[in-house]
Amino acid sequence: MRIGVDVMGGDGGPDVVVAGAVEACRHVHDADVLVLVGDRGLIGKALDKYGKYSGEKIEICHSDQVIGMGEPPVEALKKKPGSSIAMLARMQKIGELDACVSAGNTGACVAAAHMGLGILKCVHRPGIAITSPAFGHPVSICDVGANVNCRPRNLYEYAVMTSVYFEGFFGVEAPRVGLLSVGEEEGKGNELVKGATKLFRKDSTLNFIGNIESRDILRGTCDVIICEGFVGNVILKLLEGFGEDVVKFFMTKIRETLPTQLDSFNRIVKEMKSTYDFNDYGGAPLLGINGIFLICHGASTSRGIMNAICAARKCLENDVNEQIRRRLGDN
Repeated sequence: MRIGVDVMGGDGGPDVVVAGAVEACRHVHDADVLVLVGDRGLIGKALDKYGKYSGEKIEICHSDQVIGMGEPPVEALKKKPGSSIAMLARMQKIGELDACVSAGNTGACVAAAHMGLGILKCVHRPGIAITSPAFGHPVSICDVGANVNCRPRNLYEYAVMTSVYFEGFFGVEAPRVGLLSVGEEEGKGNELVKGATKLFRKDSTLNFIGNIESRDILRGTCDVIICEGFVGNVILKLLEGFGEDVVKFFMTKIRETLPTQLDSFNRIVKEMKSTYDFNDYGGAPLLGINGIFLICHGASTSRGIMNAICAARKCLENDVNEQIRRRLGDN
């Protein structure tokens, strides 16, 4: 398998991405190749410290343009056809890559994958499925930003696609699906939620447990949570900020009230951070496209990049797109 990695994306720069790719070499198969797309000089410099790996499973594909995090996605792709993100999608389209990984501009990744690879015939709109640690087990949430103007059919497709992904990735048969709403009662919610509920109920292969509320997200109530992209992105950012702020507040209070116990609490906090670290799950697949494209958090560490590369390979192994076609093809 050939997996393309955007070396120019992410807050940590090429050094972090290259470190993640080198680490991934220890986990992928011997015949696999990681194609690092970006500035050849920067990639070479970063690879110098890992000399023995640079000639084995890693290839370099030069890109002389970069799309910044704040650039308008579609406009940037048109102006910068030689950008690492655009090249990833184009290379996968013509068969030079089997999957792509990027921690760059999310909107540009979605647009490049959508325009460059197209979407599956059975899907109307692609969705980003992030996996977040919950109490006891992971939970996948879709969509978190690819589509902010949803119809009931889109939410239904997200439910099927994310179920397929979760089942293959975590080995959970018939994962429980919850539809995010303002109340657990089936009659509650806007027209989008009510319309989606009807479609969910019609599909007997979907393990739909009903509506859930936002307080249920981390409680392990279900395995898959479905919502439209605007709400999903708000939830994603809320979870990130809330976790960081709670830890800061907690440690501030410990310093003020129990300074002699600081070392003990530091160990607990480190354990909490390692348990609920988004880097454990790597990237979020853009489900519904005619290919495999994983989008990583901009702040991903080298471990996050490594796990994203391994996740991309697992999506290929599980043939996620073929499973989606089978489930949605006749609906």
